[in-house]
Amino acid sequence: MSVDQRRARRRRGLRTHVLVALVTIMVMIVVNVLTTPAYPWWMWVAVAWGAPLAIHVAYAMELFGRGE
Repeated sequence: MSVDQRRARRRRGLRTHVLVALVTIMVMIVVNVLTTPAYPWWMWVAVAWGAPLAIHVAYAMELFGRGE
């Protein structure tokens, strides 16, 4: 697999991860508003998802080394 193919695959994976995270958080916001609007618990999920997403961004940008 060439370097360009590997980069494209990493970027596709990152794009999928971001889309899944955004859709999930939006659904959780709706559920939160409908069930317990006084406490925004969806923010804990968004913060918890942020760390793995940041690591995935660094991986996709090849910040961990040569990218192999």
